[in-house]
Amino acid sequence: MTGEPRTVHGAPGLPGLRTQGEIDEQTPLGAAYVRSLMRGQLRAAAAAFAVLALPVAVLPLFFGALRNPAVEWLVLGVGCYPFLVLIAWWYVRRAERNERDFADLVRGRDTGAP
Repeated sequence: MTGEPRTVHGAPGLPGLRTQGEIDEQTPLGAAYVRSLMRGQLRAAAAAFAVLALPVAVLPLFFGALRNPAVEWLVLGVGCYPFLVLIAWWYVRRAERNERDFADLVRGRDTGAP
């Protein structure tokens, strides 16, 4: 076969195939879907960064007022890790939910999101 490769377009009754085709063919609508996913992921990352940046900015003030090296090391060595793990856990769950919602949108399922 030496002909031009054919592209398969989704059937009109199957929204999932139509959406997948929009993304695969990089149409403006497909680009809008991908930008929506990227905005959601960026929003989750910015929220996690903001929640992390506030305590990091306040920690030197706290240590300056405390003036107790033993407690400072205790806070740094033990107190920070549960906080960091909690932020990481929240971020991963949010990112996975964004990707799951995007996959459901591409497949044509209702995500129930407003």
